[in-house]
Amino acid sequence: MIIVNTDYITGKELEMLGIVKGSTIQTKNVGRDITQSFKNLVGGELKSYTEMMNKARDLATSRMVEEAERMGADAVVNVRYSSSSVMQGAAEVMAYGTAVKFVG
Repeated sequence: MIIVNTDYITGKELEMLGIVKGSTIQTKNVGRDITQSFKNLVGGELKSYTEMMNKARDLATSRMVEEAERMGADAVVNVRYSSSSVMQGAAEVMAYGTAVKFVG
C-alpha cells in the first residue's frame, strides 16, 4: 500500500474510491505521568509521551490502511493527521486520506 501526503502519485492515473480514516484514543499512564511531571522542573523531551504518540499514529495509520484495503485501494493519497484532547488525560489521534485505485 502506497501512502502519500500529496494528492497524486507520479506516473499513476488514479480512480478515487473515497475517504478512509483510522483513529485511536490513548490515555496517560499514572506512573509515567508522575515521573514525566518532574521534566517540567528541568525541561527536556517527554520521551515516554513521544513514544506513546508515535505508537498512536502508527495504530491510526494501520487502521486507515485496513479500511482502504477493504475498499480495494492500491494507495491512500492526501494523508493527514490530527490529534485532540477528548477528556482530561486522553487524546485522540486520527489519520485520514483518500483511498485510490490505479487505472490502467
